[in-house]
Amino acid sequence: MRNYVKLLSNYWHTIRYLKFRQILGRIQRKIKFNSVNTCPANKLRKHNGRWRIPAKRSQRMIKKNIFRFLNETHQINVKEDWNNSSWAKLWLYNLHYFDDLTAIDSKKRINWHNSILDRWINENPVGKGNGWEPYTISLRLVNWIKWSLSGNVLNKAHIISLNTQAHFLSKNLETHLLGNHLFANAKALIFAGLFFQGEEANDWYKTGNNILLDELSEQILPDGGNFELSPMYHSIILEDLLDLYNLYILFEITPPNGLEAKISKMINWLVIMCHPDGEISFFNDATLNNTPTVEELLRYAKRLGFVQQKPLPLISHLKESGYSRVSLKKAVAIIDRAAVGPDYIPGHAHADTLSFELSIFSHRVVVNSGTSIYGIGKERIRQRGTFAHSTVVIDNENSSEIWAGFRVARRAKVYQVKNSTQDKKTYLSASHDGYMRLPGKPVHSRQWIFSEGLIEIIDRISGKGYHTIDIVLPLHPDVIIIENKNDNIILDVANNRINIEFEGKGNIKIIESTYHPEFGISIQSNKLVYKLTEQLPTEVITRIDW
Repeated sequence: MRNYVKLLSNYWHTIRYLKFRQILGRIQRKIKFNSVNTCPANKLRKHNGRWRIPAKRSQRMIKKNIFRFLNETHQINVKEDWNNSSWAKLWLYNLHYFDDLTAIDSKKRINWHNSILDRWINENPVGKGNGWEPYTISLRLVNWIKWSLSGNVLNKAHIISLNTQAHFLSKNLETHLLGNHLFANAKALIFAGLFFQGEEANDWYKTGNNILLDELSEQILPDGGNFELSPMYHSIILEDLLDLYNLYILFEITPPNGLEAKISKMINWLVIMCHPDGEISFFNDATLNNTPTVEELLRYAKRLGFVQQKPLPLISHLKESGYSRVSLKKAVAIIDRAAVGPDYIPGHAHADTLSFELSIFSHRVVVNSGTSIYGIGKERIRQRGTFAHSTVVIDNENSSEIWAGFRVARRAKVYQVKNSTQDKKTYLSASHDGYMRLPGKPVHSRQWIFSEGLIEIIDRISGKGYHTIDIVLPLHPDVIIIENKNDNIILDVANNRINIEFEGKGNIKIIESTYHPEFGISIQSNKLVYKLTEQLPTEVITRIDW
């Protein structure tokens, strides 16, 4: 009975945030007939502009008919393999994206590519299977067109298939999901609408452009961040906008008003959210090698005429996103005082409120644990949970009620966000109410104090009653613990010493954990946990010096 009540609560606190448009979209998907266009393809539109080389991902097709996605390799032997139920759903989606068409050294695999395009058309009947879901159509359609614009030849069958895919997509937009899915639908319709000519192609372009105009103001925050608050998904949307800008130049079309400014702000946001190693931090669903590298995206932006950013200041605040970066001489900290994401689509959110990531001597030291898997299994839930992040856990509960694979019920709200600088010290602080659903209504408040060579983190837990408190610091796998004495830990990072000291009424535990820098990868690591059971209010101070 208790589990049933909990499930009902989760559903209520999830559904109550949905937009009417999403609910209507779900109903329409149940009753709608998905029409299929079998008419001859529209003619291709001529262009006089220049297509710039797009950003390139790592190689996905490693041999003819053999693909490697998410650090897992499979061979496509028979037509049933396109929808092989024994392979992960996300792997199959990647198979249908055709990302290798524009990957590194793709020109060397042109014969493989022509063969797999033919196979896809012959072995994926219209409207059936993973390849005909709107999101996979959207990414594949863009990749086929980018492949063609890069100087490769689409034959008659390819062009007819592209036309059919665009028509099918136009009748099956993902209004039930919105977010990055609808954005991808819009991008694909704009690509198809400009690649082809004719009345239907013009309709695709108008539909895609109208969605784009609406979603730009919705999904790109004033500070340049993508509203899902994931550095990885931010990179995806940034690449989308760069591709669209490239396309507008090619067909000599004036980009939407303000697009250049949004792209520039998105570039700045991405740079702020990167570690000194040049790659993204791990907040919410985020992992490496799912997008082009940050360096590759910046080079692409430069080819399109976007000026690279100047060196970052001591403090960078992304006000609307809720993230901040502090850049000391030998350390960089990236701090999360953000919401879990847009209320109506928090599917990529983690319960990571008031977490932070820290690099010292240009190496990652304190990290969030990353993302290696999607789906609805226990490991997906664990990786989204608070204990996998560098923040505070109370009574072994998550700060936001993440559940299933992509759902959030009651979620933490951040307030009392403050920033100040005084006496050569930088102060950042905030509180969140995610634990107020627990007895005694605990509130977690955290303050970071930065000075050269030292970071102090003060965690205050207010409320009533006795509670178990865990201060969690996941460590990067390359960090070596060389001494554990009383309340003091000494670490080795690239032959440099770092000290971590806790001040409170608890005890340090070193717990074996895992780190997930890419999909399909779990690396053994350690996390420091300072554990105490105390009557509230209570306080713990963590000092990190080098």
